[in-house]
Formats: sequence, C-alpha cells, structure tokens
Amino acid sequence: MTSKDPIHTVEVAEPQMTLTLTEICERGECHAEFVIKLVSYGVISPVEDIPEERYWQFDLAALARLRKALRLQRDLKMNLPGLAMSLELLDEVQDMRREVDRLNQQLRQLMGEW
Repeated sequence: MTSKDPIHTVEVAEPQMTLTLTEICERGECHAEFVIKLVSYGVISPVEDIPEERYWQFDLAALARLRKALRLQRDLKMNLPGLAMSLELLDEVQDMRREVDRLNQQLRQLMGEW
C-alpha cells in the first residue's frame, strides 16, 4: 500500500446485532477459552460489562477484531500480549491514516479557495 492509496472504511449495516459467546465462537471458528482470554487482555469487549461469561453479548466489530486476532496468531504465531499490542498499534495506524486523509481533504479545500 502506498501513501496515495485510498483508505476504505466499512460501516456495519446492523450495528445493533449482537452475538452470544457461543455464536461469536462459531462465527470466528475458535474456542470459548480463546475469546475469554481476548476479553481479559482487552482485545475485544462484550457490549455490556457483565461478569458472567454466559451472558456476554458481542457486536459485529468484536467479531471482526476476533478474526483479525486469529489471523495474527495463526500467521505470525503471536502470543496474547503480542496480539493485544499489535491490534492496538494497528488501530492507532488506522486512526492516523484517517486523520491524514481528513487533513489532506481540508488542505485541498483551502488550496481551492486561494
């Protein structure tokens, strides 16, 4: 990816949709223990802060993050602390790219006004 490649963002069509622990495990193709560990490391979070895992509900963003964590673990053989740090850094990079795009757009608008 070059610095001139556009960054595409996707909005979730049904942000209100939630998944139980069992459902997120089925869709993510992983064990519940892995999801529980990701929650304990802050990699993903249930929609509400409920102590009992059987009542946890996850949104689609958590499912996407779970899948990303699984790919990182599979492809790079990362441990859980490494996954948490890598995903946090990837989030920061994405935020910075959005900010650069926003600033570039503002700059183009200002340059057009001259």
